[in-house]
Amino acid sequence: MVSKKIIIKNPSGLHARPAGVLAKEAAKCKSEVTIIDGDKQIKAKTILNIMSAAIKKGTEIELRCEGETEKEDLEKLSSMIESGLGEQI
Repeated sequence: MVSKKIIIKNPSGLHARPAGVLAKEAAKCKSEVTIIDGDKQIKAKTILNIMSAAIKKGTEIELRCEGETEKEDLEKLSSMIESGLGEQI
């Protein structure tokens, strides 16, 4: 298992558009992808799970990957989150 702490920089947090981008990429990963937000553990492979967490700008999350390609998956997904998931940050 590998993990990384990331601060959400998107102006509106992880709303529909960035949540969709993240879920789509997480679904391609061979490892299990989980977002930790305080005491919540969110499975990141579906948009509804991510959106229901209501993660706002400035929130520090922990992105956790566990499985066959965990290091590569963590690097790819954390880089995408840090760059705004396609949004201007």
